Amino acid sequence: MEAVLELRAIAKEYTGHRAVDNVSLRLERGGFYCLLGPSGCGKTTTLRMVGGFEQPTSGEILLGGATVTGLRPWQRDVSTVFQNYALFPHLTALRNIEFGLRERRAADAREKALRALELVQLSAKRDSLPAQLSGGEKQRVALARSLVLEPQLLLLDEPLAALDPRLRKAMRAELKAMQRKTGITFLFVTHDQEEALSMSDKMAVMNKGRIEQFGTPEEVYLRPSTAFVAGFLGAINWFGKAGVRPEATRVAYTAPEGLPARRGTVESRLFLGNCIHVHARLAEGGQAICEVARDERQFTEGEEVWLHWHPADELRFE
Repeated sequence: MEAVLELRAIAKEYTGHRAVDNVSLRLERGGFYCLLGPSGCGKTTTLRMVGGFEQPTSGEILLGGATVTGLRPWQRDVSTVFQNYALFPHLTALRNIEFGLRERRAADAREKALRALELVQLSAKRDSLPAQLSGGEKQRVALARSLVLEPQLLLLDEPLAALDPRLRKAMRAELKAMQRKTGITFLFVTHDQEEALSMSDKMAVMNKGRIEQFGTPEEVYLRPSTAFVAGFLGAINWFGKAGVRPEATRVAYTAPEGLPARRGTVESRLFLGNCIHVHARLAEGGQAICEVARDERQFTEGEEVWLHWHPADELRFE
C-alpha cells in the first residue's frame, strides 16, 4: 500500500540535547496512527518536524513520496490540530472553519465549511464565538477547520488533554469515526496509553528520542519488544526475569501443580468496579498485582497466598 508519510533517519539536536535520534517510520495512507511516549521522549518534536514547525538536523521527510524536508508548514499538504486549538477569538465557529479555505480562495468555501460543521455535529453552533463554546465544542471546531482542507495527513498534538475524563473517552470514539468517514490519515501524539491502544491502527512507542516498537495495539501490548514498552503500556509483575501482566496473574491459597508460582502475602484489595486488584508482597521480595473478577473469592489483608501464571503469558527480555 502507498505510504503517505516516510521518515528516514530524522534527528533533531539542540544545544547539549538530542531530542530525536535517527527515527525512521512509514505510515500507509488512510490509517489512524499514534506516537506514544512519556514527556520528553521526542514525540511532539517529531510531529512538529512532520508539520514543518521544526526542521530536522539530519534525515529526510517524504509526504506522498515527495521530499518536504525544509518546506514551511503552509507549503506542505498537512494540517495540524494543536493542544490549545488556536481558534481565532473574534471569528464564529463557521468563520474559523472557513478561514483556511478563503486563504486558498476556494470557490465553495461556505458550502464545505457547513458540511464540516455537520460532520462534527455543530451546525447549531455556526454563529457562536469560541468564548461561547465548551472545551469539547472548541476541539470539534479545530478538528473541522483542519479536516475541511482535506490534507494528505492530519497531525493531532494531544488535542484531548484539556478535556475532562468523560468527554475525552467520548471524543476518542468520535475521532476514530471521523477518520474512518473522511479517509484522511491521522497521526496522533499522546502520553496516554489507553488513548493510543483504543484508537490506533498502529502505534509507535518512543523513548529517549527513539522508536522502541511500532505495531498494532495488540502486538505492542501482548508482545512488547523491550522492557520499557512492556512497563509503559501497563502494569507488569516481575518474577525473576519473567514479566507477567496483572490480568494474567492468578492468586490461590494453594500452589497449583505444573505451573510457575510464588508465595506471597496479601497487602490490600482495590475495588475498580469491573474487577478487583489484589496487591501482594512476595516472600522473595518485591510486590505483585493480581486482577480478579468481582465474584471470585475475597482475599483479605494478611492472608498467605500463592501467585501463579501460565508460561505462555510470560514476557521475557534479554
